[in-house]
Amino acid sequence: MNFDTLNFGLSRRALLGGTAALVAAQYLGSTGARAQAADRKFAAALGWTTYDSGRHLQDGFTAAVQELGGSLTTTDAGFDAKTQTDQIDSLIASKPDALFITPADAVAIAPAVQRAIAAGIPVFCADSSVPGVAVNTTSMSNNFGMGAYSCDYIAKQLKGKGRIARVLLPQNESWDQRTLGMEWTLRQYPDIEIVADWAFALAGNVTPRQAVDNILTANADIDAIWCAWDGAAVEGTLAARAAERPNLVITGIDGGSQAFSYIAGPSQLKLSMAQSFYEMAYLSVFYAHQHLEGKKTPRLVVTPTYAVDQSMLKDGLPDDFDVPGRAAELGWVRAV
Repeated sequence: MNFDTLNFGLSRRALLGGTAALVAAQYLGSTGARAQAADRKFAAALGWTTYDSGRHLQDGFTAAVQELGGSLTTTDAGFDAKTQTDQIDSLIASKPDALFITPADAVAIAPAVQRAIAAGIPVFCADSSVPGVAVNTTSMSNNFGMGAYSCDYIAKQLKGKGRIARVLLPQNESWDQRTLGMEWTLRQYPDIEIVADWAFALAGNVTPRQAVDNILTANADIDAIWCAWDGAAVEGTLAARAAERPNLVITGIDGGSQAFSYIAGPSQLKLSMAQSFYEMAYLSVFYAHQHLEGKKTPRLVVTPTYAVDQSMLKDGLPDDFDVPGRAAELGWVRAV
């Protein structure tokens, strides 16, 4: 679902460039409704705010609350599930009108999320679902589709035959779907062989750079590396440069200025599945307002992902590609 299809009567100019009062007036209608929206108290328990993904999510929450109404209290767990659990419990005690969550370890924080729901607090998740917990709305990418698409890109670059390695991200159930999508695509390419796997662990001592260094040392004839996220893809690119492997094909998932700079380089990083993090966050705030007004909200919204290669970056590195409407201005078309 693209944000541009939401029918609440706002132009992109008004939505993104107008004052909070003007935007609230257009979408909320009456003076009483605007005043009610302005008084709402929101909280966001963010799993991380680092990297382009975390920054775009945080920017989306902040902008949406400023433009649609309310106040926002934000915490950052730094990818630590215990910290995020404690932060959620603290935010529950503050009794917000709605709680926004970006889960780094969705399984581990599920009991805390359930406690928020039991306390009568509407919960809206961005980027990942929380298994076994009925939150109001989850806005996220098609993780299976991103994994499948990026794997197909590698397969076509290799003309259906070659040796590849994988850097995996099993920490989160949603993120692990990327690996399942990748594996599904490989069923169509029996002449592509997986020769090395490495699974990232948040609490581990090995970095993606070190892992790829080891993979390249042990596999002199490797052709490509499929990475479950752009952080690993960027570090893998640095490893490939150090190993003098100019023909290696590397793909990643996330999008943002750092990955785009390597793709535009050019470098071994050829493709990023660029997610709409800003839009995920904005949708969470929008649907929180809708819910608090007694309106229906979707259980799941699948936000756009763009398959960004060098040809799409010839006119610059757009950091705002996931602001609703911007991708269309760039001429980008969603891939999944």
